[in-house]
Amino acid sequence: QVQLVESGGGLVEPGGSLRLSCAASGNIRSIYYMAWYRQAPGKQRELVANIISGGSTNYADSAKGRFTISRDNAKHTLYLQMNSLEPEDTAVYYCTAEFNGLGPQFASWGQGTQVTVSS
Repeated sequence: QVQLVESGGGLVEPGGSLRLSCAASGNIRSIYYMAWYRQAPGKQRELVANIISGGSTNYADSAKGRFTISRDNAKHTLYLQMNSLEPEDTAVYYCTAEFNGLGPQFASWGQGTQVTVSS
């Protein structure tokens, strides 16, 4: 069992930056994949960026060049640095983790953190 707690969301003006954090606790040694998803009002949840245990990363087209996913293994924390934010980035951002030997249906999810980009 792994618990995920996101933080760092808030209100920011267009062009601004935020850094989201996701603190993991519990059986973290079993984690092999982590990702950030987001869900805007009236829209489906979508992948923003992911990182696997070897350090490889992938980004949604909307995030490329503006967002950076990273992790601090010593602090058991996943980050999402978001720059050049746009109103279209407004959403609840969720952290998720998947585990060795288990499918995505067994993933853990955080409670989400709201990001609002508005002037």
